[in-house]
Amino acid sequence: MSVAPKSKILKLADLVSYQEGSVVSRQITKADAGNVTLFAFDAGQELSEHTAPSDALVYLIDGEAEIRISGQSYALNVGEAIIMPANAPHAVKAKTKFKMLLTMIRA
Repeated sequence: MSVAPKSKILKLADLVSYQEGSVVSRQITKADAGNVTLFAFDAGQELSEHTAPSDALVYLIDGEAEIRISGQSYALNVGEAIIMPANAPHAVKAKTKFKMLLTMIRA
């Protein structure tokens, strides 16, 4: 997993590619305060329910996804975002191929 160069204009959708039957990730930046990671999900792929110790912002840059947070389902489309609170159980599923930007913020 390579980190994107700093002080350069980035075209986020081009920094991570779809792979058949897979979820692909690429870390954009990492710091003590949090990190930013791009993901590309093939249609039907998912991350099973889990928790994270930090608040997270998910922003869709391509496709459609279903995000479940504390048992409630949300349908996200390109250009939409949702906040996943720290320690809340959440899961992610690709309704179509989709790409997302995940920003984790540590307290």
